[in-house]
Amino acid sequence: MAKIIERYPDRTRINHWVVAFLFICAGLTGLAIFHPSMYFFSALFGGGSWTRILHPFFGVLMVLGFVFLFLQVWRDNFWTREDSEWVRKAPELLKGNEEGMPAVGKYNAGQKVVFWLFGISLVLLFVTGFMFWQPWFANFFPIVVRRIAVLVHAIAATVLILSVIIHVYAAIWVKGSVQAMTRGTVSEKWARKHHLLWYRKISGEK
Repeated sequence: MAKIIERYPDRTRINHWVVAFLFICAGLTGLAIFHPSMYFFSALFGGGSWTRILHPFFGVLMVLGFVFLFLQVWRDNFWTREDSEWVRKAPELLKGNEEGMPAVGKYNAGQKVVFWLFGISLVLLFVTGFMFWQPWFANFFPIVVRRIAVLVHAIAATVLILSVIIHVYAAIWVKGSVQAMTRGTVSEKWARKHHLLWYRKISGEK
């Protein structure tokens, strides 16, 4: 029987799925506001008025949820020498030659880049969102600042959505990754194959 290893404790998995749910809510309400062609999403939230009211609250809750998640995993997302080597050999991975990739820790370079894109995008969304949040905060800022904030907000939202798509695709592509965030565990074989340095760290293997 394959040995099972804990990859994520309950609190991290619950935190992750709460943030994911809030991202969907904030994303759909944001898209409904962003362009008339996507206004139909507002029907999911009680119409246009409720969509405009709820969107910033979903956004703030999503950022707060990510802060708690960030505090749990940020140490494992520092860049290392192995990550630079992983990036250099990434074209081989895209060809399906996973065996030729260097050993990595709990997260590989691709996962780390996505993580930091999440963090930067959410900070920009949080700050700029307050600058044009009517009727509470927008009037504290000049119109030109609000216009720039809207543009930066849209760009940050686009980066965040694309990063989430990459994140989901990679989780599905690497068999066993979804189980890690649903059940919290992975097999010893999976850990050794995909995150050897992390496995050695937690198992004490040299």
